[in-house]
Amino acid sequence: MPSASCDALLDDIEDIISQEDSKPQDRHFSRKHVFPKIRRGNTQKYLQEESRPPSDSTIPGIQKIWIRTWGCSHNNSDGEYMAGQLAAYGYKITENASDADLWLLNSCTVKNPAEDHFRNSIKKAQEENKKIVLAGCVPQAQPRQDYLKGLSIIGVQQIDRVVEVVEETIKGHSVRLLGQKKDNGKRLGGARLDLPKIRKNPLIEIISINTGCLNACTYCKTKHARGNLASYPIDELVERAKQSFQEGVCEIWLTSEDTGAYGRDIGTDLPTLLWKLVEVIPDGAMLRLGMTNPPYILEHLEEMAKILNHPRVYAFLHIPVQSASDSVLMDMKREYCVADFKRVVDFLKEKVPGITIATDIICGFPGETDQDFQETLKLVEEYKFPSLFINQFYPRPGTPAAKAEQVPAHVKKQRTKDLSRVFHSYNPYDHKIGERQQVLVTEESFDSKFFVAHNRFYEQVLVPKNPEFMGKMVEVDIYESGKHFLKGQPVLDTKIYTPSISKPLAKGEVSGLTKEFRTRFGNHLTSTSDTCAASHCDSTYSRIVLQMSQHDCALWVAAGLALIALLFAFLARVYAYNVTK
Repeated sequence: MPSASCDALLDDIEDIISQEDSKPQDRHFSRKHVFPKIRRGNTQKYLQEESRPPSDSTIPGIQKIWIRTWGCSHNNSDGEYMAGQLAAYGYKITENASDADLWLLNSCTVKNPAEDHFRNSIKKAQEENKKIVLAGCVPQAQPRQDYLKGLSIIGVQQIDRVVEVVEETIKGHSVRLLGQKKDNGKRLGGARLDLPKIRKNPLIEIISINTGCLNACTYCKTKHARGNLASYPIDELVERAKQSFQEGVCEIWLTSEDTGAYGRDIGTDLPTLLWKLVEVIPDGAMLRLGMTNPPYILEHLEEMAKILNHPRVYAFLHIPVQSASDSVLMDMKREYCVADFKRVVDFLKEKVPGITIATDIICGFPGETDQDFQETLKLVEEYKFPSLFINQFYPRPGTPAAKAEQVPAHVKKQRTKDLSRVFHSYNPYDHKIGERQQVLVTEESFDSKFFVAHNRFYEQVLVPKNPEFMGKMVEVDIYESGKHFLKGQPVLDTKIYTPSISKPLAKGEVSGLTKEFRTRFGNHLTSTSDTCAASHCDSTYSRIVLQMSQHDCALWVAAGLALIALLFAFLARVYAYNVTK
């Protein structure tokens, strides 16, 4: 079936109709020419054959889907929600791209390289004749780009409708849902927080506390996609955290485009939310606070220091400075000066001993002089940030900074190298050797040689791969340090503490399905909980699938046809009797 045209954006899936689709009157006329036929032999074989869909079937809910996500933890959370809904509906989420029927590509628009990877993935999917659904900030911000034409798009606030978009795409339609979530005209934070989800790491829950921001940074493309600030209510966030702990999560990440701005649109603030969340965190589980810009934390410094000293909150904060030049910050429209940033960092270092401050720096922003850059180098040398994200400036289409006179490419590259050299000139963890620390183990290292844990200050600690450690709080002695890590040896006869209140879900398992989700698809779905035993299903959660059990369906069809045949035979005998009489 040819795809519907996407030259004009569609408001909803209901707007789609193909010229080849049969009209209601055509379907009614066709019923008059349908005659039942009885199969007298090989009934069991017939049922087995009919239970299998044809190889070219477009029945939604049985295909394999590969999901690729680029970008921030907010984007990763969106990807987990989309995977959960699709799996709950019956689709199989696969890690093998070549084996998938459809690719769901969840994009990031922060830097050019991320969009380049996204564009290349689209091209590869087209070359391999894959169905494609696009998500994330790139298509949300610029849906009319040439390389997106004819492809299905789901907006960043519409991820709760991913099943519908995938279903229509599999049928051959092209769908675009890019609208905003609103309640009585007021913009909401996005899709519901209690949707089904497949966590990339079953031990870590990523919670987006708000979407969008209050700034208008001249280099930022994300603002075009995520929009202005819209916060989730505190009670919804607390409920999501409680549900996560009930599913075995032992670490929560709070994320957004700017966590410090949380609540300003709904009459509350970040410290109020954090104190409520702390009340429901089990002993030994931890909370990590995401990125906050300097302007919105300045007025909450005292309360933030108290919260960051809490034993169930990591003493860690990501505060992007971007440049140590006030003139550059002004051109960026960052709404703070270097002195504001230093005030935040100095205060937290004094009130929260040992705190880890992470920051970001952009090298080669338009108008940045050599003197401006020297100020940035001095800031890094002074504070010796243990975690520093160095970014060469990339002009993003449609932003004011892209229209400004650019710093030559070779100068940007050289400044990036110079800053990296300063960053690698110091080792922030040497003084930690010999310390005894409590660490929470949550994942495996990239080289698969160690388990990865984090201490009180969210510093990465590598520990031996003892299966008993995963998801547990362990006491270790630090014996080695590197630029980005520590190594710890478990204390002999140490007590392994389990912070989770429940056993974690298996990797790839769908988190809790709500009544609303079941009700929403109730007319089209059936729970497999009753058939799990027959198919040796070992999942403890019932899943939702698209079609009825095909074996049962075939039995009902055969029985119905048999009854119709008997009725025709009876009527024939009555007719014959009347004729002979």
